[in-house]
Amino acid sequence: MQVTPVLLALTLALAVPSCSAQQPCNLTGNWTNDLGSNMTINELNSKGEFNGSYHTAVKATNNEIKVSPLQGYQHVKDQCKNATFGFTVNWNFSDSITVFTGQCFVNNSKEVLKTMWLLRSHVNSLEDDWKATR
Repeated sequence: MQVTPVLLALTLALAVPSCSAQQPCNLTGNWTNDLGSNMTINELNSKGEFNGSYHTAVKATNNEIKVSPLQGYQHVKDQCKNATFGFTVNWNFSDSITVFTGQCFVNNSKEVLKTMWLLRSHVNSLEDDWKATR
């Protein structure tokens, strides 16, 4: 799976619950990034745990791209602030896993996720470990 090292900016068009004059960002919903990948985050539980799915538009494999599951956490100490979060995607079509971490913002009434990611691919030996993480 080839993933270009970009800062993903995911945008969502959903109603946001009222907390204060400054609306908090809501992770729950459907997101699309600047590369055309799509992500769905299901409802958060009271501990800030969530799951969902990720359909990437980027790959470095001949395998057919499949929707892959994601599991994550949102920091829930203060639900009225721009949330920090992290999630893991277990790619269904390759021997790799990606972890994302980021923060949710509201910018000009538009919700934006700013994330960084780390992808780990399977290698067959310790000597090949150097090329397994991007």
